[in-house]
Amino acid sequence: MTALPSSAPGAPAASPPPAPERTKNRLLELLKRHGPQTVQDLAVGLGVSVPGARRHLIDLQEQGLIEARTERPGGRGRPQHVFGLTDRGEAAFPKTYSSLCVDVLRHVEELFGEGAVLQVLDARSAELAQRLQAELPASLPLEERVRRLAEWQTGAGFDAVVEPGEDGTWYIVERNCPNLTVARQYPQLCRSELGMFVEALGAHVTRETRIACGQGSCRYRIGP
Repeated sequence: MTALPSSAPGAPAASPPPAPERTKNRLLELLKRHGPQTVQDLAVGLGVSVPGARRHLIDLQEQGLIEARTERPGGRGRPQHVFGLTDRGEAAFPKTYSSLCVDVLRHVEELFGEGAVLQVLDARSAELAQRLQAELPASLPLEERVRRLAEWQTGAGFDAVVEPGEDGTWYIVERNCPNLTVARQYPQLCRSELGMFVEALGAHVTRETRIACGQGSCRYRIGP
């Protein structure tokens, strides 16, 4: 038996289904524009089946871009599961934080002098160090304190790893700088970060390389 052709001669070719990554991007855009939504709402917005939308949601949850929670519509009624963007998902959209920060620091410098920029950044670093000290008590071995600080820095976007040195020293190597635009114009930011490391760890810290200077990483040597 001769197989039937997939479409009649002269008929327009069927449009290929949207690529999975493109569909995921559209899903993120829907959540960004309209806020948390149910899987049914998202399926309608994407023009896909509910099981299809659910598969994309699972993938995005595994990537840490969205999260599920339970809400009551209008504060009443039957609870329903909705999906919304996580902080990481929000970060996937363009932001102007760097340019805003540079503008603020420029105005601080113009109004109060160059030293005021360092004072502001040092105050911020001191606050961060104080918050970290509860997680990095002096009773912990230096290695453990270094590893916890590297984990905290990674959570802040620095992609930090720990490497052993010699004679009881350790290295924190930051392979990314989320504040690079600011750091290139205001090296005081890097100086204040160094101070934060010293205060948080209670140890001698030396910075050997700096991404803002064109090097591949920010490398901190930490010793007793």
